[in-house]
Amino acid sequence: MTTTLTTVPSETATGPAHAPRQLRWLIRLHRPALLVGAALVLLTGAALLWLGGPFTDASATAWKQYNACSFDENCSYDQDAILRYKGVYNYTTYAVLAVPFLVAAWAGGSLTGRETESGTTRLAWTQGVSPARWLASRLAFPAVLTLAATGLLALLHRLAWTAAEGRVDTALSWDHTPTFYANGTVLVALALAGLAAGVLAGLLLRRAMAALAAAAVALGALWAAVHAALPRLWPAITEVSSLRDGPRGDGILVGQGVVTADGDRLAAPCYTSTLPGCEASLSDVHAVSFYRDIHPAAHYWPLQLVASGIVLAVAALATLAAFRLLRRRTGKAAG
Repeated sequence: MTTTLTTVPSETATGPAHAPRQLRWLIRLHRPALLVGAALVLLTGAALLWLGGPFTDASATAWKQYNACSFDENCSYDQDAILRYKGVYNYTTYAVLAVPFLVAAWAGGSLTGRETESGTTRLAWTQGVSPARWLASRLAFPAVLTLAATGLLALLHRLAWTAAEGRVDTALSWDHTPTFYANGTVLVALALAGLAAGVLAGLLLRRAMAALAAAAVALGALWAAVHAALPRLWPAITEVSSLRDGPRGDGILVGQGVVTADGDRLAAPCYTSTLPGCEASLSDVHAVSFYRDIHPAAHYWPLQLVASGIVLAVAALATLAAFRLLRRRTGKAAG
């Protein structure tokens, strides 16, 4: 009787076994950073819950007291509650906005930069883990964590901001720049782009500190470019008003000026016809009305989603560039 032994190809045999091993190694290697990150997310999330609950309620009550005073000098209201809400809102908003930069710095300085600088990557590749699989493990699991953390913080921030609408007189509007980004999907997309930029910088520079700085700067440049292009990512609406009323319309400003009798749009020499000399200046350019191109509140989600799509496309390109760079450096082993 002849026994036939079937040999399993090494890639198939080692593939499934190496995935969990790589994940365990990744968690063990970056456990301090993961614990610190989890603590920061929990603390910021708790602060946002507190902001949207007791702080908002106390501030709303204080504003009711203040508005009922009717300029009575002896009237009392809880000014500390108003100031406390404003301070906590600002601190938590900027803490949420810092998350993409923290992800980029960690991805560049520790996730890939430190490993390529120390040479531990080549040690891993000699133990049956292909470079492509090593890189995939540095992207997949951190991307899931990044998506979950930033998505949760953006949701909690939006809930806290919504809780103050119509109740707190000093609550910031939707188009306030930090509030706009902290409330939506662009924040999540930027965090994922920061992860991809950090991984690419670590592979490219192979120095932890240099990669950390490069990833943070690259993310800042991307954010600035998206912010500059934001008003033109979706068609604006035009509000036309009389010269006596002045420009009208609230939201993200795209452009404004005057409309002439011929229907041409010109830059306005002034915007308040009641000021001395303004009426004559408007007459000189034959202005008949003011116009203002704006994005109203209804454009919030279209702007968020289009901007998020652009940022995610950049993140995908950075990820592709990282795999191509690794393949070029390692040859067939990266395949």
